[in-house]
Amino acid sequence: MTSMFSDWAKEFLREDRVAVVSTLNKEGSSHLTTMWYLLTDDGTLVMSTPGRNQKVKNLRRDPRIALCVGDGARSVSLYGTVTISEDQALVRQDIGHLVERYVKDEGIRPQVIETLVQQSRVALRFTPEKVTEFSV
Repeated sequence: MTSMFSDWAKEFLREDRVAVVSTLNKEGSSHLTTMWYLLTDDGTLVMSTPGRNQKVKNLRRDPRIALCVGDGARSVSLYGTVTISEDQALVRQDIGHLVERYVKDEGIRPQVIETLVQQSRVALRFTPEKVTEFSV
């Protein structure tokens, strides 16, 4: 994994949390949403979202993104640009990994995956250019 992440940040990001994601609206204001994410071994964050969402419209126009994953006074903030893929094989693969991470009941995972796949989703890939950590 990239040296951009401390061991503490890698562990923190792999714990059971969601990210608050910020994209830029057309007039420059922030658009904030929560999202599931997965930190890969190479330091990339993987996300998936319906392709018609405002955040995707924003990212198509301006790929800059910021994420914050927090827990009380501890947090990791990540900044950079995102790539968007409409490759449905990649989207399905990412959804599978995200559902495995976030849906604890293995019995319902197949139904959750099918529901998400039917939403005309895109795959988002984000390799941070800057990481800030706050640990107390």
